[in-house]
Amino acid sequence: MSLNLDLTGRVAVVTGGTRGVGAGIARAFLQAGAAVVVCARRPPDAPIAADGRTARFRPVDLREPDGVRELLQAVAADHGRLDCLVNNAGGTPYRLLGETTAERHARVVELNLVAPMTASLAAYEVMRGQPDGGSVIMIGSVSGTRPSPGTAAYGAAKAGLDNLARSMAVEWAPHVRVNTLVLGMVRTELTALHYGDEDGIAAVGATVPLGRLAEPTEIGDACVFLASGRAGYVSGASLLVHGGGERPAFLDAATVNHPKEP
Repeated sequence: MSLNLDLTGRVAVVTGGTRGVGAGIARAFLQAGAAVVVCARRPPDAPIAADGRTARFRPVDLREPDGVRELLQAVAADHGRLDCLVNNAGGTPYRLLGETTAERHARVVELNLVAPMTASLAAYEVMRGQPDGGSVIMIGSVSGTRPSPGTAAYGAAKAGLDNLARSMAVEWAPHVRVNTLVLGMVRTELTALHYGDEDGIAAVGATVPLGRLAEPTEIGDACVFLASGRAGYVSGASLLVHGGGERPAFLDAATVNHPKEP
């Protein structure tokens, strides 16, 4: 039996969908047949397109609640519906906690936790009035599941985002499903800034059980699944998309040689 993830006639909004992971998510929705709107403060360097179809760009500052509400209301008015919101926008610079002010860390929390909540609330206002409801997908991170030195505020925000999604899933059921993708490392156009040249990227990828970083389109495929009818009974879930996670450091530090199974 084939797994048909056809989203023809559906409408998806991807925040931060102009590059990197967000662009990969947008392309996956386009390939599945959905009409896609990507939003960010600045337009993409080139149109986000796949299979001869192009996502529409709309500018927005996700930290401005009025602007976010206007955006999602406009999308629903233009297309007659809003089926899926993917809260992908976010990020952080590397900052040790004691090297900057609480106000700077609070801005990271605002972008990675408060802004997705603002967008989700605006989407809910539209989706709850639709006969078939809708789907909200949070793009989380393994940084929210383990210590994140240098990105502590980001990790705390992502942990909060996962918990927020679970509460939304309970409060908004049965009309709106809410789930989280918990991402590991993903290869994007900015990967070299974090891990260096191809040798450095390969070395980092080798620390992942599957032996490589994820591709943005693979994150997109997981989003399409969660937005589709095939995930109709999936809500309040956290789907790990991290290639098997991180190898525990003690395994390499231990000096004991364990005998192999016969």
